[in-house]
Amino acid sequence: MGIPLIVDTDPGVDDAYALTLALSDPAVDVLAVTTVFGNVDIDITTANAGRVLSLLDRVDVPVGRGAGRPLVHPAPESAAAVHGTDGLGGRADDFGEPGAVVVRRALDVLVEALEASPEPVTVAAIGPLTNIALLLATRPDLAERIRRVVIMGGAVSVSGNVTPVAEFNLWSDPEAARRVLVEEDVPVTLVPLDLTHRCTVDEGWLDRLAVTGPIARVLTGSRDTYLHHYRQALGVSEIPLHDAVAVLEAVAPGAVTTTPLPLEIDTSTGPGRAAVLADRRRLRPNPPQHRAVDAALDADVDAVRAALLDRLSRAGTARG
Repeated sequence: MGIPLIVDTDPGVDDAYALTLALSDPAVDVLAVTTVFGNVDIDITTANAGRVLSLLDRVDVPVGRGAGRPLVHPAPESAAAVHGTDGLGGRADDFGEPGAVVVRRALDVLVEALEASPEPVTVAAIGPLTNIALLLATRPDLAERIRRVVIMGGAVSVSGNVTPVAEFNLWSDPEAARRVLVEEDVPVTLVPLDLTHRCTVDEGWLDRLAVTGPIARVLTGSRDTYLHHYRQALGVSEIPLHDAVAVLEAVAPGAVTTTPLPLEIDTSTGPGRAAVLADRRRLRPNPPQHRAVDAALDADVDAVRAALLDRLSRAGTARG
């Protein structure tokens, strides 16, 4: 049995890369995929998860449809301007139809996967954290069945991508983010913009991936809307594969370098909403106010790019 993994996701261009990385790795046992609102609405993120599973011939993986809105406040805007209105860069049809994928309720799928696993499970949470917060609130007894939660989200010491301080996943549901990152005791690795905006890939990297096979061609075919956004946002013809970096760490622990930091999440309704406040003091209160979260603030960026290309290239040859 490989590394037991659950992916909670809001596909999303980079989510599609992340799912492909996890689902095509023979050393990983993907127990379930659960969906959440975020990049686009819940109907589309759920359909897109099914499309990726169908593309990879992995319709055996249980799929759970999760939260369609945040815990408290109405849903903020989606990221359709980044990912396209279909969530996959206007190329959802290239991924095919969800086909034989059977969709159930996310909480049921999460509970069953955790209860059935003979060993603790890694959860890769690469969208808003609403589903994970609901799971831990309704079934706190299952926290011990979670090895760690690897989260893509937040901006610790860099600017946000939706406000000056807030990153999209945490901004989509700050109350859920605070529950998971601050209030719970499950081990957490946070992969924030501090790192993912350094792990960009250029068009040459995408072209090298595209020639490896039909799956890779479909993935890289979704690039145009994403590239256009990041040309404007970052000023370069490169894209960050945010969620794929987080899933790489989930399936290959140690792929990134982490620093343990107590965190707080701003849940006010002011301009600081969804900001990550990291306690970097050398002398902290004893005992510290919050448990430490492993924040991935550094990595060998070239090694991360190479690992992503290698793993996704192997997926690219899986069909055809």
